[in-house]
Amino acid sequence: MSTLKNGLKAGLLTTWTLGKVIFPITLIVTMLQFTPVLPFIIDLVAPLMGLFGLSGDAAIPLVLGNALNLYAGIAGILSLELTVKEVFILAVMLSFSHNIFIETSVALKVGVKLWVVLVVRFGLAALSGIVINLLWKGGGEIAQYGFVPKAAAVPESWLEIFLFGLEKAAFGILQLAMIVIPLMIAIQILKDKKYLQRFSDLLGPLTRLLGIQKNASMTLASGLIFGLAMGAGVMIQAVKEDGVSKKDATLAFIFLVSCHAIVEDTLIFIPLGIPVWPLLIIRVITALGLTIFVSYYWRRTEQNRKEVLST
Repeated sequence: MSTLKNGLKAGLLTTWTLGKVIFPITLIVTMLQFTPVLPFIIDLVAPLMGLFGLSGDAAIPLVLGNALNLYAGIAGILSLELTVKEVFILAVMLSFSHNIFIETSVALKVGVKLWVVLVVRFGLAALSGIVINLLWKGGGEIAQYGFVPKAAAVPESWLEIFLFGLEKAAFGILQLAMIVIPLMIAIQILKDKKYLQRFSDLLGPLTRLLGIQKNASMTLASGLIFGLAMGAGVMIQAVKEDGVSKKDATLAFIFLVSCHAIVEDTLIFIPLGIPVWPLLIIRVITALGLTIFVSYYWRRTEQNRKEVLST
């Protein structure tokens, strides 16, 4: 009984912590869709699209995906006639950088520095777009989309816009609670039944490879399955209760930036008519490579600092 109680308490606290961030940001950004602000940003970004081998219109899904979420970015893609190459480049870029306001805010709650979040996410998105554009010479045919979502009714008055924003924000919190509360209860059961230690042992090779302590393994698993925001929810609890260091939290976040919600974020791109296996492979290899590099550089820097202090 105490396991259920503690898990429920942790779930509610985590939902409250993340909800305070997610609700206002979702409300504000949703309302901004119906103002000149987002069109202004899109016009501002459009001239840069050629750098990634994209047409100016491709700025629409990029801005929507980063301001809102992957589903908004995909809706933007479906509204345009793009080549397979353009859609694939957009899919990879949005995989690295989306839902930037909410996912950045929850990362800051964990203690990850703002510059790390922005440099890693936007840096990976931009670099991947440039590299794919330079290396891939095919994909010139028009993408055949598997479905087109039904057009939603556009709110006409400010009251309707505000109510629409409230609805989306409230639904976002509901979705969050439906995932976080059962997840926290499950984690509490794993802790009390001593299964967490066995699970950590199974992930030992991965955490050692990444230079992360074993007590961050649940954070990695949660982020891989449920996404960055959900992983951050578990990370918040882990930093408080399991003694996960700021270094390990940052390294885990860097890994999860590249490779989170690995099933959902891959499958949702299938209807866009692009090859998803290369998308998955790019994300996994990038996550491993970048995290191992940062971990190695961090370790060397700490070692050099100790040597300097000892002399």
